[in-house]
Amino acid sequence: MSTDPRRIEPKYQDIVFSYETKLGVAAMIPVGFKCCLGRRMGLLRPKDGVEPRFLIYAYLAPDFQKVIHERTYHGSTVDRIPLKEISDFPVSIPNLIEQKAIASVLSSLDDKIDLLHRQNKTLEAMAETLFRQWFAEEAKDDWNEAKLADVCSVITKGTTPTTLGHQFIEKGVNFIKVESITDSGDFIFDKFAQISEETHQFLKRSIIESGDVLCSIAGTIGRTAIVDDSILPANTNQAIAILRIDCKKCLPEFVYLFLKSTAFREIMSGKIVHAVQPNLSLGEIGNTSFLLPPENLMRKFEVTIRPIFEKKKINSHQIHTLETLRDTLLPKLMSGEVRVDYP
Repeated sequence: MSTDPRRIEPKYQDIVFSYETKLGVAAMIPVGFKCCLGRRMGLLRPKDGVEPRFLIYAYLAPDFQKVIHERTYHGSTVDRIPLKEISDFPVSIPNLIEQKAIASVLSSLDDKIDLLHRQNKTLEAMAETLFRQWFAEEAKDDWNEAKLADVCSVITKGTTPTTLGHQFIEKGVNFIKVESITDSGDFIFDKFAQISEETHQFLKRSIIESGDVLCSIAGTIGRTAIVDDSILPANTNQAIAILRIDCKKCLPEFVYLFLKSTAFREIMSGKIVHAVQPNLSLGEIGNTSFLLPPENLMRKFEVTIRPIFEKKKINSHQIHTLETLRDTLLPKLMSGEVRVDYP
C-alpha cells in the first residue's frame, strides 16, 4: 500500500482512517463520492496487486487492530498512531485471487446489511408520514388534549453504574447508551455495554421492559426506539428516558412517532438546558401536551402501522445475525483458518 501525509483528494476505493482519538476506525471511499481529508484523518491508496475491499477488511480485522493498539502513542490529551510509520505496520496479504474471494464473501454480507438498513430507513419514513397525515394534517379540534404523563405508567431514567460502585463487565445484561440507538430507531448491538445481573437488579428503577419507548435526553437529544424482547434483559443510564405506555390509553408506536415528530422537537428545543452537555428533564417530557385521537382511530392506526414496525423488527434481527456472521468470519478468513474456494 502507499500512504501520503499530505492533503490529497481521496479517490474511489481509497481507505481513509482516523490516526488520532478514534483509532481503528476506517472506511472505503464509495463510487462518485467527492470529499477531502479532515483533521486527524489519514489515507491509504492500495498498490497494484492489492484488492481495495480486502484491504479495508484487513484493516478492521482483529490482528491489525491489535497492531494499532500496540503501536499507539499515548499522549496527555489524545492517543494517536504515527502516520509516517503506518506503512511499516505488518499485514498479511495473500495472492490477488484469494484477496478477491475473501472480499467477495465479506462484502456480500455487508451489501445485504446495507440493503436492510436502507429498507428500515424507508419504513421509518413511511411510518412518520402516516403519523403526520393522520394526527397532524387531519387532526380534529374536538380531540382531547393530553400530556405524555397521562398515557404513561412510568417515565424514568437510569444511572451510570460506576457512580454507584458497580463496574461494567465483558458479558452480561445489555446496558443501553445513546450511541446504542440509531437515528432511525434501531439498536446497535455491538454498542451495548454489559453489566452483571446483580447490578441490573440494583438499578431496578431503570430495568427496561418490552414495549418501552426510549428517548435520549442528554448529549445527543431525541434518539428514539421501541424495545422488543430481542434486547432483553436490559438497563440504561441517565442519558435515556424510559416511557412505559399504558396500552389502554395509547400505543407505543404513537408515542414513538410523536417523540420523533417536528412538533415535539420544536416544543423541546426551547426546554433543553445547555450545561456541560445539552439535557432535557423528565418533567418537561411528561408535561408535553398533544392531541389524543379517539380510541377507534387509534386502533385503525394500529392495524395500519404495526406491519411496518414488524417488518422493521424482522430486518433489525436479520442485520444483527448477518453482522455476527461477518464478524465471526472476518478473523478466520484473514488468518487462513477458514479458506474460500476460488477458481
